[in-house]
Amino acid sequence: MGTFTMTIDGRGVGSARHLDVIDPATEQVCGQAPDCSPEQLDEALEAAATAFRGWSALDGEYRAKSLVAAADTLERETEELAALLTAEQGKPLGQARTEIASAVRWLRYFAGFRPGREVVQDDEVASVEVVRRPLGVVGAITPWNFPISLAFWKIAPALAAGNAVVVKPSPYTPLTTLRVGELLRGVLPDGVLSVVSGGDALGARLTRHPVPRKISFTGSTATGRKVFAAAADDLKRVTLELGGNDPAIVLDDADVAAIAPRLFLTSFANSGQVCVAVKRVYAPRRLYAELVDALVEQASAVRMGDGRDPGNLLGPVNNRPQLDRVSDLVADAVSRGAVAAAGGSRLDRDGYFYAPTVLAGAEDGMAVVDEEQFGPALPVVAYDDVDEVLERANASHFGLAGSVWGTDVERAARIAGRLEVGTSWVNAHMALAPHIPFAGARWSGIGTENGRWGFEEFTQLKVEYVAGGRRRGTAEISNQSGPRAG
Repeated sequence: MGTFTMTIDGRGVGSARHLDVIDPATEQVCGQAPDCSPEQLDEALEAAATAFRGWSALDGEYRAKSLVAAADTLERETEELAALLTAEQGKPLGQARTEIASAVRWLRYFAGFRPGREVVQDDEVASVEVVRRPLGVVGAITPWNFPISLAFWKIAPALAAGNAVVVKPSPYTPLTTLRVGELLRGVLPDGVLSVVSGGDALGARLTRHPVPRKISFTGSTATGRKVFAAAADDLKRVTLELGGNDPAIVLDDADVAAIAPRLFLTSFANSGQVCVAVKRVYAPRRLYAELVDALVEQASAVRMGDGRDPGNLLGPVNNRPQLDRVSDLVADAVSRGAVAAAGGSRLDRDGYFYAPTVLAGAEDGMAVVDEEQFGPALPVVAYDDVDEVLERANASHFGLAGSVWGTDVERAARIAGRLEVGTSWVNAHMALAPHIPFAGARWSGIGTENGRWGFEEFTQLKVEYVAGGRRRGTAEISNQSGPRAG
């Protein structure tokens, strides 16, 4: 697919060195990305700082039109971008199209937002307003599982708030993001959105650089700790969307035949490479065998292969280190008494394919249950008592999300309310939208993305106090702007 350029100050920029990008379905090089030098990063950030001053001063309506124009551009180029995304990430082409569509949706949703003003006092003593102002330059560091949609979880609200953004994608999946930068040159003012590519050292330099006032990072908890520590030296604002070990609790009144397909899809979507996917299923002992059999039936029927084949629902694991991790976790569980009721090994073909695996007889204490596997392997754990299983589900360092499944919805909702997570679902999982806030508890993150709450993460709160007399009248209490739903 050739070599792509970085976008710095509205220009295409190459580099002396390049990174090979591997197609996970073939294990062959599918393209090259520039390896950004420290001097080029300086240039990108300085250009962003300059562009910020003009962008933040523009009328909000102009910024909104620019975001809509960006959405229109990506929508027109969906087929090209989706093909590129499938080549470097591995997900099936239809799912790649959906990912591009999500970027378009987020841009259009946040185009309707403006930094707001809220009158909190207006009397003879003082007029007091709370104002939301942009932060400045935002560094966005994005992951390899959803490189485009998760980039626009950051780009769309940050730009709408008046910030400039420098995006650094994962070295495993930089190509589609680089191409997005190329396509949006001239659509957005120069320097407002820059894209640089490189390895982990580039992300560390971006985090420590004095120009960005905020770092928004999505990735592993281990790397998130490093980002947090590096940002602390300059007291940068941070949003960290980190790992999850999401439990799904199946209740004793559940309709197994009805929920098994949905449990399977929300566990194995993107071959399990979703931070908020179901990572462990807790099943009541009386339904345990029936549920395992139903999940095995799903795993045995699903087609896994090259994402360019429209018949395949599941693609490869994105990279060799992650493939090795999934293999090691499954082997460890089997050595400790679990049974691979489906799958349990790599597919005998080129590419990083690991067969959809259902682990029966899994138990708390096994690494595949206690940790985030981030791959196509699902442990199913038996339980006897709801209070006990809630305690086990909550006994985790992670707290991204969780779900409860049963026919008595009110009962299921009460139980879901006791999950110590950022999001709980009933008879659903992975239900995400631009208007719904998304945040993790404990090791799963700091800060919030999406909705008004995520938008405000890209703003600085300022109080404007004017002594003496009424200025506006008590009828005007607030002016919080933004769409109600996505």
